[in-house]
Amino acid sequence: MMINFPEATVVHRRLPKEAFYKRLSLTTALKDKFVSDVDRIYVENSLTKENLNLAADTEIKEILLLSISLKKQEFDGKVVEAIARQNPHQLVFLLIYEEQRQLALYHSKLYRTQWMSKDELKLEANGFSLEEIWNSLIEQIALYEERANPADNLTIDQRLALQEKIIKLEKQIEKTEAAAWKEQQPKKRFELYTKVQSYKQKLEELKHGKP
Repeated sequence: MMINFPEATVVHRRLPKEAFYKRLSLTTALKDKFVSDVDRIYVENSLTKENLNLAADTEIKEILLLSISLKKQEFDGKVVEAIARQNPHQLVFLLIYEEQRQLALYHSKLYRTQWMSKDELKLEANGFSLEEIWNSLIEQIALYEERANPADNLTIDQRLALQEKIIKLEKQIEKTEAAAWKEQQPKKRFELYTKVQSYKQKLEELKHGKP
């Protein structure tokens, strides 16, 4: 596992699970999932301007890496989302199930990488301010498998929006192709195939960074 954060940021402090979830405003269903799905929580790293020797001040004052050991891999992301939304700090999550690892963070919505072996996992604190570091972490997690080849001048949020469009269009292509395959009437089938070709052309444009 390669989480490349400076030694000065290491905390590795266990958070009592019960005390942790009692501070959160959770529905009964989410509280039950927290109790049943989560095994242990640790604060692994705390990234601050001081312990990283950064010069620039930003609105972001601290980035925390929390490791959450899970009792099962089919974990409800709404629990992580609730933790992130109710915490004043920027949070990165390292989800652990047996030998598998997954990274997650919340930025308008919850983003998660695929599950991977601990040897495949990589994360670095890149940047000269906490804001730059946070943007880099968003890039490494939310755009872990970036489908587009965007122009250099696009912001992180523009790249995320582009990614969402691509994913949505890929699903639309799959759905329309399935409908065309089932369609009995030649005229309707031709219309559906024409739509698929149009979607695929749009998809290529999106993948080349043309929203």
